[in-house]
Amino acid sequence: MGQVPLGYGMAVWVSDGLLAWPPWAAPQGVPAGDVHWQLRWAPGGGIDPDAPAPVDAAADLAVDPAGLPSEVTAAHPQLLGFLALRLGEPGVGRVGQLLRGQVAVTATGPGGRSLAASHVQLAAVLDARYAASAAAGGYGATAAGGLVTFRLWAPTATTVALLLWPPGTADLPAERAVRVPMDRAEDGSWSVTTDAAASGARYLYEVQVYAPTTGQVETNLVTDPFSVALTRDSTRSVVLDLADPAYRPALWLDAPSPPLPRGVDSTIYELHVRDFSISDDTVPEAHRGRYLAFADDTAGTRHLRALAEAGLTTVHLLPTFDITTIPEDPAQRLDPGADLATYPRDSAEQQRIVDGVRRQDGFNWGYDPWHWSAPEGSYAVDADGGARVAEFRTMVGALHGLGLRVVLDQVFNHTTASGQDPRSVLDRVVPGYYHRLDPTGAVYTTTCCQNVATEHAMAGLVMVASVVSWARNYRVDGFRFDIMAHHSRANLLAVRAALDELTLERDGVDGRSIYLYGEGWSFGEVAGNARFVQAAQGQLCGTGIGSFSDRLRDAVRGGGPFD
Repeated sequence: MGQVPLGYGMAVWVSDGLLAWPPWAAPQGVPAGDVHWQLRWAPGGGIDPDAPAPVDAAADLAVDPAGLPSEVTAAHPQLLGFLALRLGEPGVGRVGQLLRGQVAVTATGPGGRSLAASHVQLAAVLDARYAASAAAGGYGATAAGGLVTFRLWAPTATTVALLLWPPGTADLPAERAVRVPMDRAEDGSWSVTTDAAASGARYLYEVQVYAPTTGQVETNLVTDPFSVALTRDSTRSVVLDLADPAYRPALWLDAPSPPLPRGVDSTIYELHVRDFSISDDTVPEAHRGRYLAFADDTAGTRHLRALAEAGLTTVHLLPTFDITTIPEDPAQRLDPGADLATYPRDSAEQQRIVDGVRRQDGFNWGYDPWHWSAPEGSYAVDADGGARVAEFRTMVGALHGLGLRVVLDQVFNHTTASGQDPRSVLDRVVPGYYHRLDPTGAVYTTTCCQNVATEHAMAGLVMVASVVSWARNYRVDGFRFDIMAHHSRANLLAVRAALDELTLERDGVDGRSIYLYGEGWSFGEVAGNARFVQAAQGQLCGTGIGSFSDRLRDAVRGGGPFD
């Protein structure tokens, strides 16, 4: 095979001294003994595989005839049959440094002729080096004793700084922020503790990091992946202590979760926050389509109470985490501007009119996550900072008061964007780590978006931490996982174990009573346990985690979902 353009690439760095190369990309027509393999690096990018490596910018790789060890292929089944490339000095002794720049694998033949070259996928080696210590948690902004500690995992970054703006300010430029350098720890995280971050302060991280998608070092201003509060339209993260009494409404504090002896007894009503009240003229106009509509005495809430009295136990809310594509400023939203009911039911006009405002209207199912641990702002009367937190809690308390438990729809299987897209948070902090890459290094999109690799340790940590935050800080009663079989069984068991640690006495919620279920459909690059044992139908027995059954559904309604 000829030279491969440098991109995310096909080579996989497994551990400090071991890399893997796909056999189908091995040089052809040259005896294996005549191929010279190297790992090359450049702090600022610009590796030219056709030119000899500069002095002290490469280390030899030796093909191990024994292949990859069985423990490696067991942990990474997609690498079965790959060539094993052993890294010598000076590479092994400098791995931590090399990961903070561009790295590539090159293969040259007699006379130095370039035969193959590829950028290197880094997720496995980052996990091998840092995951055990980094997974201790404590990320985001944590307030204690008048100080706030900020912590971000960015092991491939060269520098990280915290940018702070005062509470209540508009989107001031970076030049007007207080810039606080952050310190790097051995686990690849960066942190700083400061008394300059008052409650409500706005902040961003300034991350200087090599981005394979652009081939150069980028200086990215990004929100916090662990944000619990945001400004309107998610332009800034906001410092917020979720225990602050100012954001703990009495309706929420005084309404305990309705008891349910067994999860299997759940009867669940799927509901969209906006749809519930947007057209209900018994709801105060300011509350239509918002969280607060659930706390009003209206036709809708009276109907929910009647359903609860008839035996309904649970309301499953479609996604309510921070959604990427809904304008949170009502003034920026567009309306179809026509009475769609005036057209015949078989008319194409309704679709044409809706298509004209689809990306700027207020409706969205919500399966395009931006920040997993903060409430969506378009459903709040006041989307800024802690206000949306209080409104969300009011909704939960109101539903509990109606006799209904609350399940949140969780979408950890994909993000809206990756790479250097402005809506990409994770990938602009640790490029190439959080998303699942195919054999050529491109992001898989079998979920119709950018697939997240929660089998990677820190991606799994984000998932667990977010679920625990919603349980502890909002006292919700369950979680429904979108496309759940794109996660591993181990991912869901980690979520289950973390929830089980929550107690009424310490956390205000009995984590063992929280019900988990999801879509156990097996498809795409993970189908048939291709990368891990999936959280799929038939593989969750004994866990207490439920799965939708398409077999039962199709037997009742006939056919399949795509007929």
